Amino acid sequence: MVFASGFLGSLERMIRQLSEEGASKLEEELPYAAMMITLMSASGITPYNGFKRLRSVESLPNFREEADVLIREVEVLGKDPLTAMESRAESTKSKNYRDFLAGYISSVKSGGSVVSFLKSKLRSIFDVRIADATHAIARLETLVEAYMVMLIVVLCLYILSTILSSAILPPRSGINLPSLGDPLPLVMVLIPSVSLIFMFLAHRLRHGTMKEIKQPYRRAIIPAAGSVALLLSLMFVPSMRFIVNLLGLPLIVCLCLVVVSAPPALIYLSIMKIERSAEIALPSFLRDMTEARKTGLSPEKSITHAANRRGYGPFSTILKRMTNQIGLGISLRRIFEELKSSILSWPVNICFRILVETIEIGGGAPETLELLAEYSEKMRDIEENQRSMLRPYILLPFLWAVLMALTVTFTFYSITQISLPGVTSPFSTLASRLPLLSAGIIFHCWLSGFFIGKVSEGMFAAGFKYSPLLAITAYISLVASESLVKSFFGGLVML
Repeated sequence: MVFASGFLGSLERMIRQLSEEGASKLEEELPYAAMMITLMSASGITPYNGFKRLRSVESLPNFREEADVLIREVEVLGKDPLTAMESRAESTKSKNYRDFLAGYISSVKSGGSVVSFLKSKLRSIFDVRIADATHAIARLETLVEAYMVMLIVVLCLYILSTILSSAILPPRSGINLPSLGDPLPLVMVLIPSVSLIFMFLAHRLRHGTMKEIKQPYRRAIIPAAGSVALLLSLMFVPSMRFIVNLLGLPLIVCLCLVVVSAPPALIYLSIMKIERSAEIALPSFLRDMTEARKTGLSPEKSITHAANRRGYGPFSTILKRMTNQIGLGISLRRIFEELKSSILSWPVNICFRILVETIEIGGGAPETLELLAEYSEKMRDIEENQRSMLRPYILLPFLWAVLMALTVTFTFYSITQISLPGVTSPFSTLASRLPLLSAGIIFHCWLSGFFIGKVSEGMFAAGFKYSPLLAITAYISLVASESLVKSFFGGLVML
């Protein structure tokens, strides 16, 4: 009882913490907005005018709203910029953003170097961001562990429910066992519901670098509709039930889930091949461009020089298209607008947007480009560290799939071996539901792939990579565990 209350208390604190974090989305965008304002200040633009330019940055929606409020207070209500910033600092829920504004106001009033303060504060913001990323990983690890614990608890309830619901005791036996009801709803409803709850928590806690891509989901609509229609036909059309008798319901469900997941998974992998390449190669590209700019080349020629370097992977095709457009005399802003449709990673989009702004405002001074390259490297390292530290947790759903298959198989074998005076075991009734229970297990394992996809890569679409593998693992585990039980004990036919 103490353990349960302590566990529920920890889970409650985690949910409350997630809600508090979600209340201030400015924290997530602050490093990019602060970098943009700092680089503009280094190019001779005041932070107030930097906020004006933030209103056109679609990749920072929360700071666009913040900039709108700030500009409205100045231009509509007649406040001076420092007073308006002080008002925003008092009303914001983001502690780091409050410190950023308060420090800038203090620097201006004291007559200090605003650019030096902004550079120093930007380093502090990235240090905080690195610490927050480390803490976020710890919270994600706790969330995954809590997910596994909850599944084990539900599995124990399933075992107990199955055993108690299978025993029929005559009135004169004197034995009175409680009944937990039919075990089928536990597998078909409760376990998937637990997964959905934890998927919601993961969505609140884990934020990826990609805009939510829609192509994989759209590609899954037709296979999903066809699979649902097929399963309904097999269940309610008597002339098609021979297919179920021939292949077995678990195998049919497994094949349907693989068919639903495989095309979106291929689309997702093809998209991420370019996106990951862009995120990894962008800091090197900016560094090469900075070194070329130091030699006196123009910003456009510096971009062309840096883009011609090998080693950028699939990102090279996009850079080559950019250099061709520069050669045709197309403006950098127009090139950037086209780039947004090719690259979905918002850190890459923001860095290119900042690059365009600094070139248009200050001519792309080498010192400014040096700062951009430095902090783009920091952003890349933060994301790469998160992914590498969360990668081992990808194995847990596969271990869970094997464990659940073995547990279900041995549980139903144990039911057949119950031998108490005056007790009969209606195994024939339960045996008729075993294919449906096995199909429910396969579906749940498939669903857990989206949870681990969100945790590991920050997107539910990443689950299309893992879900078909988990469904296949669950089916193979069920078949293998049944063969193992039959070889040792005989009897039991599940699939």
